[in-house]
Amino acid sequence: MADRLDAFLAGERTDDVAFYLHEDGVGDVEALADVGVRTDHGVLLVLPGEEGRAAFQRATSLNPMNFAGMAMDTEGEVDRDLTDGTCPAGDGEDHYAKFVFAFAEEHHPEMEGLYAEGDVLHAYAACACGETYSEKWLAGEDGA
Repeated sequence: MADRLDAFLAGERTDDVAFYLHEDGVGDVEALADVGVRTDHGVLLVLPGEEGRAAFQRATSLNPMNFAGMAMDTEGEVDRDLTDGTCPAGDGEDHYAKFVFAFAEEHHPEMEGLYAEGDVLHAYAACACGETYSEKWLAGEDGA
């Protein structure tokens, strides 16, 4: 699974989606670790597109594209490993990513901005405080 995650973050798995679930929102994080990557505070999964979107919806009760549409209204910073972010509403112990949903979009040289430069990762986060936010960056990029 770690190889699939690395490939996703590098923009090599544009048909897949990735999502992170914090352990506070998951009944049995260890059970999910069998199909994902266990992190310090949760689990990160990379799954084929439709399967991944359906799994995200089952885990969060949110349609992933509706969630993305809601989160894209607020710019924030999502960690490049997709396991946390910097909530634009504040910081502290009440501000951590409950979940993150991400997908990659292939390079579109005919477009402007990031899309003309390479594959683009889109990440959408929900903070424990209730704020949602998003960020996009070039695949393989280490920092903001």
